[in-house]
Amino acid sequence: MKKGVSFLVTVALVALVSSLASASDPSPLQDTCVAIDEPKDAVFVNGKFCKDPKLTVAEDFFFSGLDKPGNTSNAVASNVTTVNVEQIKGLNTLGISMVRIDYEPYGQNPPHTHPRATEILTVLEGTLYVGFVTSNTENRLISKVLNKGDVFVFPIGLIHFQFNIGKTNAVAIAALSSQNPGVITIANAVFGSDPPINPDVLTRAFQLDKSVVKYLQSRF
Repeated sequence: MKKGVSFLVTVALVALVSSLASASDPSPLQDTCVAIDEPKDAVFVNGKFCKDPKLTVAEDFFFSGLDKPGNTSNAVASNVTTVNVEQIKGLNTLGISMVRIDYEPYGQNPPHTHPRATEILTVLEGTLYVGFVTSNTENRLISKVLNKGDVFVFPIGLIHFQFNIGKTNAVAIAALSSQNPGVITIANAVFGSDPPINPDVLTRAFQLDKSVVKYLQSRF
């Protein structure tokens, strides 16, 4: 095979493999890899310092308190109690985490994204209006009203939200496909960045008067 043809075939194969690939947390190569800050009693596995598996204990895989409501006395009238690798060190390399979300009546978990995880949410109490928006250029809203026992999935990286449309408190539990999903709350990131984004950028991007942009920036 000529060098030029061989190169083109290689490029085509790489493109094919790339189109089929997806990013996620790395698969573990051992039973446990409890995250540890102090490497004195650690082993180096999967590019991370981990507690020696012989020293792991039940507390490395345990969290208590998810039955307790979170404090919803804030601007959005909701609270997210997170259980990820920061709370359970044993989640390291396991590619999963969870949250409890509490909502006051008409409280919301405002539009946000998880850059590293798909989310699956179950309503335990109340009635939620939920949805996500597909990527450009379609930007299609996929939404539904959920009641107790209903389940909804938010695909990785897409903007999504939950809003309590009931007259009583609501509670949901969600699982996420990463030990540390990350969260980008849209309004906070755009209008509350540090340092602030130049108002001229946001004025044109959102088609708003500059005074409105400056007001929104002052709110975050």
